Amino acid sequence: MDLDTELEAWVRLSLLPGLSEENFRRLLVALGGPQQILAASAADLTRIIPQRAVAAVFAQVSRGQMREIGAWLDDPVNHILTLADSSYPQNLLQISDPPPVLYAKGGTDLLNQPSFAVVGSRNATHQGLAHAELFARVLSDAGLTIVSGLALGIDAAAHRGALAGASSSIAVVGTGLDIVYPARNRDLAHELAARGCIISEFALGTAPVAANFPRRNRLISGLARGCLVVEAAISSGSLITARMANEQGKDVFAIPGSIHSPLAKGCHNLIKQGAKLVETAEDILEELHMPARGRPPEVAGQYVTSDRVLDALGFDPFDIDTLSARSGMSADKIAALLTEWELDGVVEALPGGRYQRVR
Repeated sequence: MDLDTELEAWVRLSLLPGLSEENFRRLLVALGGPQQILAASAADLTRIIPQRAVAAVFAQVSRGQMREIGAWLDDPVNHILTLADSSYPQNLLQISDPPPVLYAKGGTDLLNQPSFAVVGSRNATHQGLAHAELFARVLSDAGLTIVSGLALGIDAAAHRGALAGASSSIAVVGTGLDIVYPARNRDLAHELAARGCIISEFALGTAPVAANFPRRNRLISGLARGCLVVEAAISSGSLITARMANEQGKDVFAIPGSIHSPLAKGCHNLIKQGAKLVETAEDILEELHMPARGRPPEVAGQYVTSDRVLDALGFDPFDIDTLSARSGMSADKIAALLTEWELDGVVEALPGGRYQRVR
């Protein structure tokens, strides 16, 4: 499809590599709209933005790139939202640096529904994955659209739980929307496009550059009423989302874990800094003054698969019968595994027939 004149002006300015989003917004405030920016003289622009950025406004954008965007918009599931659109997420207008242009795939009506962020480690335990999925589903059933980042681990589990609930899910990604990253989440991305929404501030074709992912985190927190961190190492990128949520005046929540687990360190640090400790999704709903509704939650342990007894053990002491119930493996097989791990120094035997993972 051909872009109308106004949208084309928005897109052209957003594609100029020498024009930052900050300078783009400054020009919009001063001149009123993208067509006025493109019609302005160099002298007018110099009074608003730095000289080095003025030349960028007069740079050319590839016609091929514009045609590709037009072809992408031929699919009715694809959209481009600008700061001037009524469907632009109103919560993002409250942050200090909303992107002038957003690419969206799926149901854009979700972008202005009550939402909540659930984030955490890419290398999550099975217990953490179960918590993320369960919390997200309960919150979704209570009327909150779940926002996350489509990463492996906690993000993906949160999206799945939210899609199983009543209010769906939004993924904020750090690539162009013609790229699915990571590729292992392709099926999940297709489900989100069909039943939820995926958004990005990055142009089509933008590869998964490391610097883009911390940047997109401000949009995850910006869309949401609050943010839950499920599992996070002390250097986890999900802590960036929590920090941004705090800076944006949002409530931050964290699930505690074993003092021996490296994936609990980040959550414990957040709690020390004032994040709200939660044990159930209902704890969050109570803080948000929202009633819980929907189906009763399953026991999180039932998600743990039979071939991951070590993850089922986590870093807390458990007896063999409990591990058998959580993992689905027979007590005899678990006893044999624990003996082997004890000899290898992976677990240690405790009084009362319990075992604890030590590394």
